[in-house]
Amino acid sequence: MGNMGDQGFTMKLTDENKAFYYEVFRLVSLIPRGSVTSYGHIAYLAGRPQNSRLVGTALKHFRYIARRLNEEIDASDQASEQVSRASSTSRKVDIDSLPWWRVVSSAGRISPRGNSTAMVDQAMRLRAEGVQVSDKMSLDLETNGWFPSDAESDEE
Repeated sequence: MGNMGDQGFTMKLTDENKAFYYEVFRLVSLIPRGSVTSYGHIAYLAGRPQNSRLVGTALKHFRYIARRLNEEIDASDQASEQVSRASSTSRKVDIDSLPWWRVVSSAGRISPRGNSTAMVDQAMRLRAEGVQVSDKMSLDLETNGWFPSDAESDEE
């Protein structure tokens, strides 16, 4: 998922989508090591429970989206001398540390996609964190689930 190439991929980023993507990336970064949550729960926490597929799109193309968001921050910082370097850095998406692999389907399965190596990579990353993933790419959401009731909490 997160490692898929985005060569030739383009996406129009509206202000509304940008805000949603920032929130998705922020929420995904809160998922504790060894835990998983669903695309639907991230959408719920982001205030758009009907947009679980858009969460999937955000994670599938997060490198492209994050690069675009970060480029816009850099461009606006260059245009405005009033923005401090610290505030711009805090708004940037850290592409290398986003734990995209901690988001799975609501059925507790690693979502199939055209690139089967991405599924294997996701399973390996989860196993390295102590999550038991079956050969059929499923896992126990009761044991490993992270489902806080609001976006500020990291507890169930």
